[in-house]
Amino acid sequence: MPPDVTLSLPDASATEALAARIAARARRGDAILLEGPLGAGKSTFARAFLRAAAADPALEVPSPTFTLVQAYDLPAGPAFHFDLWRLQGPADLTELGWEEAREGIVLVEWSDRLGALRPEGALTITLAPGATEETRLATLSGWAGRLEGLA
Repeated sequence: MPPDVTLSLPDASATEALAARIAARARRGDAILLEGPLGAGKSTFARAFLRAAAADPALEVPSPTFTLVQAYDLPAGPAFHFDLWRLQGPADLTELGWEEAREGIVLVEWSDRLGALRPEGALTITLAPGATEETRLATLSGWAGRLEGLA
């Protein structure tokens, strides 16, 4: 198991820059799991990731809090942004097309609700509030051999 990488993100721009660097490394079949409390920056990260992956800084990226999943047609292939906050558990994912989505890139907020469906080899990004209101800490784990140079 590769070592975790922890980064200090001084503001939302730093979170967006990290998301862009990760988007440049993402490929079909990847799962990017976003963890952390409310307000930790998961949605900011997801929005920046999708805009960078689409090469469209103006891309409309609505929160999938109520739709549960949003699909995107990206240059690298399909991507699916899941927000599992309202799910009771992994059984609900079948109806959302989880298995089909795994053929593309999946970006998952509230990934603790995946249970046994949590993909092996996923990149887990745990976001936590930092010392100030704007500061965040990001701990990245997974993606053996692909995290070098992200700092």
